[in-house]
Amino acid sequence: MTRMRTVDAAVLILEKEGATEAFGLPGAAINPFYSAMRAHGGIRHTLARHVEGASHMADGYSRSADGNIGVCIGTSGPAGTDMITGLYAAWADSVPILCITGQAPVAKLHKEDFQAVDIETIASSLTKMAMTVLEPAQVPGAFQKAFQLMRSGRPGPVLLDLPIDVQLAEIEFDIDTYEPLPVVKPAASRKQAAKALDLLSASARPLIVAGGGVINAGASAQLVELAELLGVPVVPTLMGWGAIADDHPLSAGMVGLQTSHRYGNETMLASDFVIGIGNRWANRHTGGLDTYTKGRTFVHIDIEPTQIGRVFAPDYSIVSDAGAALDAMIAVARERATAGALPDYGTWADECRARKASLQRKTHFENVPIKPQRVYEEMNLAFGADTTYVTTIGLSQIAGAQMLHVFGPRKWINAGQAGPLGWTGPAALGVVRAKPGETVVALSGDYDFQFMIEELAVGAQFNLPYLHVVVNNSYLGLIRQAQRGFEMDFHVSLAFDNINSPHVEGSTANGYGVDHVKVAEGLGCKAVRVERPEDLAAAFAEARSLMAEHRVPVVVEVILERVTNISMGVEIDGVNEFEELAASPDDAPTAILSLAKV
Repeated sequence: MTRMRTVDAAVLILEKEGATEAFGLPGAAINPFYSAMRAHGGIRHTLARHVEGASHMADGYSRSADGNIGVCIGTSGPAGTDMITGLYAAWADSVPILCITGQAPVAKLHKEDFQAVDIETIASSLTKMAMTVLEPAQVPGAFQKAFQLMRSGRPGPVLLDLPIDVQLAEIEFDIDTYEPLPVVKPAASRKQAAKALDLLSASARPLIVAGGGVINAGASAQLVELAELLGVPVVPTLMGWGAIADDHPLSAGMVGLQTSHRYGNETMLASDFVIGIGNRWANRHTGGLDTYTKGRTFVHIDIEPTQIGRVFAPDYSIVSDAGAALDAMIAVARERATAGALPDYGTWADECRARKASLQRKTHFENVPIKPQRVYEEMNLAFGADTTYVTTIGLSQIAGAQMLHVFGPRKWINAGQAGPLGWTGPAALGVVRAKPGETVVALSGDYDFQFMIEELAVGAQFNLPYLHVVVNNSYLGLIRQAQRGFEMDFHVSLAFDNINSPHVEGSTANGYGVDHVKVAEGLGCKAVRVERPEDLAAAFAEARSLMAEHRVPVVVEVILERVTNISMGVEIDGVNEFEELAASPDDAPTAILSLAKV
């Protein structure tokens, strides 16, 4: 056995568990842990400008590849409370991140000592485990349990709080014989898989709804294999987008009130059977349950038992890891295919493709100021199938999901349920850490971009290049659109005359307030402003060149029209289309299927 400080043991465990990417800020109460990282040398640390930003970086890193667990580190008190939004975003979307905080000495915890907040209690409802470790000898076990919990069942975050005297205490520890605890995941039985396929085979117009659990399980290939075996179209949820490539013949589009496709909603309404795999039946996907469920049989497969029946009661359910369930169904489906016992859904699949080729929204607008739809059209042209998009909430996210294309798992990195403003930029930095050399494109409205804009400096300092598209209408666009029902436009405008950015004759950016180009450049990055739609392609090309040359984030700010209403509604059969619909191929030139051509 070797005698060492608890923090030295903890860092050795991080290495052995494969969690060697950390984001954070040092401070007095966590400095012992930082000294252990420095002595070890095998944990790469990225210094954030804000601890919330560091938690989103860890989140982005975890979402970027199968098995990744990002680590966020901060000192006592406000560092932990700053992490709460990051924990919420990870918890809501089933993402494993490990947050480590410093703490006052054990003897001071009930004495209102400086920055001695009860972070264990604060974080407990947003984590799989939140623990203030009071005994030095518990440190190895706490870290061991943390990794088991993050990987078992429905993934999620953990917070470990380390009092400074616990960090400095010495214990006996042998890393050579340390072993990770077994990961526990429920698996569908053959009998359950057969029952689910029996119900599917009894239908005429079945759909597979693929949720984020498919991507979390690393099971996208199995999803596509099952869909192809059965010939059944697939509807990805927002969190499952990319589990099947948008250009796959069986990709039927997304369903919902906001981040959805016209053809996806119509296909859902035409279906008579739905098997949901690794999904939550989120309200932005379903809308009103009476409309969503009427006339359809439902099977629900999820790794978390308490998720079954949470939103509505399915006709049949299976508690299983998505990958295990898909493997079991594939085995049964292969046998039935060999025996000629699978229905032929070719006609139904053709009908779905016909809707995909005809029910499209117009993207090719030539207006000045620029309409947002044109931005996404040009992004489709500028960025290839290897692109990873990163975004959170807002009209930018909603319109992007309606019009962009995603061609593989973990190429749409999105804070889906929590949707915190400011998440996009720091999360993108975490994605770049996880995907060095790959094309990472972030998408923000101006308000999301401003929330944690200081984190751009992290990308400049550590040479983490990505392209950040900022669609700027100087408005809280989604909130403004929601205020229409109250007949108001109240405190949602961000416009003002910026005394440091003089009026330029003919510029559409006059009066838009914050000069994002100047701010980005002041933080060590590069930026390009676009005011005319015909200049978008050149701006994206210039941005990629600047990224390659300077190895820093590059902002492309697009000056939009002030008011745009993006398609949305309260029922999947009642989505309001505020703009023109595509009437010819030229109206939607980057659609997956050319208009009216299957």
